[in-house]
Amino acid sequence: MAFDTLLFDLDGTLIDSAPDLGTAVNLLRAELDLGPLPLDQVREYVGDGATMLVRRALPEPVFSEQHLRRFLQLYDEHLLDQTVLYPGIDEFLIAHQGKNMAVITNKPIDLTMRLLFELGLTAFFTSIVGANGSLPKKPDPAPLFMALRDMQADVDSAVMIGDHHTDLRAGQAAGVKTCFCAWGMGRTDGYPYDYLAKTPQDLLRLFPA
Repeated sequence: MAFDTLLFDLDGTLIDSAPDLGTAVNLLRAELDLGPLPLDQVREYVGDGATMLVRRALPEPVFSEQHLRRFLQLYDEHLLDQTVLYPGIDEFLIAHQGKNMAVITNKPIDLTMRLLFELGLTAFFTSIVGANGSLPKKPDPAPLFMALRDMQADVDSAVMIGDHHTDLRAGQAAGVKTCFCAWGMGRTDGYPYDYLAKTPQDLLRLFPA
């Protein structure tokens, strides 16, 4: 089936941001006299938004809104130290340039916009939906519906491409097809998906231009 609307998760799908997220997590932990976490452990904590990342990265009694704000400040300072596109993503976006494409992420919208701009990706996307404090986050389908409305696109023509069960659950709830990206930081948690991309290069095979 040909899709004319491509909905993308950001972290773990388009970009590998784990090293910079890990830097911010461990700087915060150091300020709290806690030892550093290995990067692989930080990767496992990503996918459900900044609040859940910080909750998972700190002992439960230590978490506070103040520590969340400090994490976001630290992450903002190190946002683009090591974050890169996954190899093959730029070729896929270029091949589909001009189609309806959206980024739908649980990352705060200001950080999302800055990342996309600095990495030269903004122009590819008709709609960019990030966490703004009012819209529910994935796995709620509301961000997907917002992007589809922005692009005047139909659910039958869209596929949600992401590396986490939140993407699969949101896509299923929105009534769009889903593609699980196995190279990312997330996991399916047993949720079904319609397509499997083991590497970014698989995307052009699954969704040819």
